Amino acid sequence: MLLTVEGAATRLEGPLLFLRRTLDVGLHDAVEVRGTDGRLRLGRIAAIDEQFMTIEVLESTAGLSLEGTVVRFHGEALSFGLGPGILGRVFNGVGQVMDGGPPVAAHRRVAIEGLPMNPVARALPRDFIETGISTLDLMNSLVRGQKLPLFSGGGLPHDRLAVEIASHARLREDSDPFVIVFAGIGVPYDSAEYFRASLERSGALERTALFLNLASDSSTQRLLTPRFALSAAEYLAFDQGKHVLVIMTDMTNYCEALREVSSSKGEIPARKGFPGTMYSDLATLFERAGCLRGCAGTLTQLSILTMPADDIGHPIPDLTGYITEGQIVLSRDLDRRGVYPPVNVLPSLSRLMKDGTGAKYTHPDHPALASQLYAAYARAAQARVLASVVGVEGLAATDQSYLRFGTDFETTLVSQTEARTLAQSMAIGWSLLAGLPPRELTRLSDAQIAAHLDGAIADPRERSA
Repeated sequence: MLLTVEGAATRLEGPLLFLRRTLDVGLHDAVEVRGTDGRLRLGRIAAIDEQFMTIEVLESTAGLSLEGTVVRFHGEALSFGLGPGILGRVFNGVGQVMDGGPPVAAHRRVAIEGLPMNPVARALPRDFIETGISTLDLMNSLVRGQKLPLFSGGGLPHDRLAVEIASHARLREDSDPFVIVFAGIGVPYDSAEYFRASLERSGALERTALFLNLASDSSTQRLLTPRFALSAAEYLAFDQGKHVLVIMTDMTNYCEALREVSSSKGEIPARKGFPGTMYSDLATLFERAGCLRGCAGTLTQLSILTMPADDIGHPIPDLTGYITEGQIVLSRDLDRRGVYPPVNVLPSLSRLMKDGTGAKYTHPDHPALASQLYAAYARAAQARVLASVVGVEGLAATDQSYLRFGTDFETTLVSQTEARTLAQSMAIGWSLLAGLPPRELTRLSDAQIAAHLDGAIADPRERSA
């Protein structure tokens, strides 16, 4: 039942409308705001107390005046009508179709805030999602049900990387239903068009629900975009039984909008002006990923954020790292050297990789190969520091081999121009290790060295070492 209030507006500040409280309403209830211009705007209740309430208007408040403004209360939380037809469609930040097609036939309406998963009902994330990116698949594997952020910086090619992952991500068993939910948050128009056109050109749009919140849209609308996208993902995963990969970019834009709206509401700021509730707010989004016992589908998150001033200790990546299960870090130095994708392997980590790789999921030698490559690349980084002091000629033969390994690792394994299968990535990894002395391959068993490297060692004299 809709309840209407007129003449209660006391203040309008940016996207926030402040009203005297004359009704019993609930937090996050949906409302409709109609001004004297006749335009209908969607909103929701963002804060309430005994005397006043604050409404987040989800569209532009230009032309909205206090006098004559009418607010209608829905008496229920903001919801999203969902059906199987959402795949292949393009939505704006609040779930409205923007591709020129007909509205989606809604089979069910769900509250966009979602329902928390019962911890007892959760199952441990298992199995492997192949993204086509070697540094992820081989070194920092993405597991079904995981929440893995990608830390980037301004000007780095994270948009291109997001599109390529969306286009090439797949399950090892192609028979399992696998879909993408892609959310662009606060993106410029050219980036939004790049996302849409790239997914359409690759054919991935057919299995994707695309949500685009433009930089020109209201900051309050930006706060709801990931919630609409995750509601769609939960429907596809837990109602339709599909394996869903949610890609959200850029979560920094979301946090900036959170700071703007929080400041307008008069909340006390914390670190760098962000609200003290930002941790719990981000947790309400990231914790919607996971697996449920007895449910065929899974929900996996890959969220991208740009680190202000490339500072990994900034509150946004700092808090994100506490909630999620690892991080993928892009390197500005690698980008300047023309390495794409510029993934910095050493600070990157997938904490659930051990649960989704190995004999049952990928290959029996996958974990050991990844461990050995990581150890060798870390040693190569040390050799580079030493070479900067004593020169390459002053290095021991072993250190020189690690120096060559580090360069080959970046130009051959990290850098790629097209998607690779896990088998292709592993083959490159084995070929790189063949250039190191066998006595240095301490993470591999004798059987693994014999199976993959026997006859391929660069220096035959090392066989008897």
